[in-house]
Amino acid sequence: MNDLLTGAGVAIVGAGRLGRALADAMRGAELRVIGPLGRGADGKDAEIVLLCVPDGAIAAAAQAIARRPRRLVGHCSGLSTLAPLEPHEAFSMHPLMTVAGGASVSFAGAGCAVAGSTERALSVSVALAEQLRMKPFRVSDADRPAYHAAASMASNYLVTLEGAAERLGKVAGVDRALFVPLVRTAVENWARLGAAKALTGPIARGDHATAERQRGAVAARAPELLPLWDALATATRALTRDALAPNE
Repeated sequence: MNDLLTGAGVAIVGAGRLGRALADAMRGAELRVIGPLGRGADGKDAEIVLLCVPDGAIAAAAQAIARRPRRLVGHCSGLSTLAPLEPHEAFSMHPLMTVAGGASVSFAGAGCAVAGSTERALSVSVALAEQLRMKPFRVSDADRPAYHAAASMASNYLVTLEGAAERLGKVAGVDRALFVPLVRTAVENWARLGAAKALTGPIARGDHATAERQRGAVAARAPELLPLWDALATATRALTRDALAPNE
């Protein structure tokens, strides 16, 4: 274990999905964990307090934490800077990982955006990430909104998209589970090759007639999905053009 964490207690404030998952993972990584505690907790006697609360609740949760010499207070937001944690010596760690209900979570291999108001605070953030076998990286304050938007597109919006596919598949009498290998392979191809080289399908191969027949089916069978379909088709055509453009 990193010397910065040896003997240190980590209090988790916030008993939602992320708070519970991090508490379990930290216990599994042999850290001394207190909580998860409810909002408004003062951090008890922990040297490190990690706030797992919504962005809008960070400042109030931080104000409730008793100030003590060398105590570190952190949050898990990917969007927020460290400003809401003032005047504490502050850090943040944002696991680049989705946490859904009903399953245990391993953070091993995930990225983790880290920050610290001091070198010590940054070092503790990095140490916590590495103790959970995550890969720490830094994002500037100015780039945090773009980073967080990218994370939402990669996870939240992907689920929204698959939800639309699920609805359209149901219209055709095809169960959601049968699309799962297709989705997994597409994501794995994107991870391996990048978007431009991983793209397949009628638009990518220039089969406009098939693409139009697909659009017609959506319009006839699930018209509520047509605006989403058209937006995705437009974006896919742009990606195809980018892929075909000569390298400058």
